[in-house]
Amino acid sequence: MTPLRPSAPNIIAPRDDARDFLLTERDFDRIRALIHRRAGISLGSHKREMVYSRLARRLRALRLNDFATYLAVLEADESCDEWEYFTNALTTNLTSFFREAHHFPLLAEHAKKIGRPYSVWCAAASTGEEPYSIAITLAEALGDRASTVLATDIDTQVLAKARAGVYTAEQVSRLSQDRLKRFFLKGTGQRAGLVKVKPELASTISFEPLNLLAPDWGIRERFDAIFCRNVMIYFDKPTQGRILERFVPLLKPHGLLFAGHSENFSYVTRAFQLRGQTVYELSPPGARTGAP
Repeated sequence: MTPLRPSAPNIIAPRDDARDFLLTERDFDRIRALIHRRAGISLGSHKREMVYSRLARRLRALRLNDFATYLAVLEADESCDEWEYFTNALTTNLTSFFREAHHFPLLAEHAKKIGRPYSVWCAAASTGEEPYSIAITLAEALGDRASTVLATDIDTQVLAKARAGVYTAEQVSRLSQDRLKRFFLKGTGQRAGLVKVKPELASTISFEPLNLLAPDWGIRERFDAIFCRNVMIYFDKPTQGRILERFVPLLKPHGLLFAGHSENFSYVTRAFQLRGQTVYELSPPGARTGAP
């Protein structure tokens, strides 16, 4: 892939006012269509200001004159590097350690019950707080027994932060002192006020880029649990259904699927049945067909 290098006629001196560019209805519709095709994200009309704010930064950085020119570059080359910036800009990454805390005791109980090495796929890793929370839970539940976490995300920038495993004191402020001591290194000197995930914990997690809309995820293993939390809310119902159906062969018998607090998969597919608060398990094979 080659980086975007705009030609001379597109170069301008960006203004300093808050509205450097005009985002027309046609431009906004093109943006919505492009991000839906690329990442499955359905942007509502209320996201217009967010779209302007995030993409205007790219136009300024590239010294482009208007959104139409920027979008034309994306449409002209499906493999240009700018697609990565475009997708990253429109991806929301709100996360924290042990967010939706009721899931983690259920995960620990399930892992203990399985009685063998345990594997989890975290399908929206963001900046790492969720997969590290999963890994901490498994380490506490299983002790020296092996566990692995595959952590994926479409946003390559947040994945880089996740791999680094460095967080501010504020980001880990809700963790107990026991967990901080066991799983994190405390920064000193110029890195005072920061913590870093210990190598022993980090080594149990693999961070990989993955687009849930890709025709082949490249995953050839099955998991004891899949965390796909607060992701489906960005997809329309048909896209949600297709992704959930693709989860089915990737879960081991009695595997669990964890959803976000505002997500209800029962209305999307019959492949999963509700087991607890936003926790699902595979439906019996005979009950998986037909519309929900």
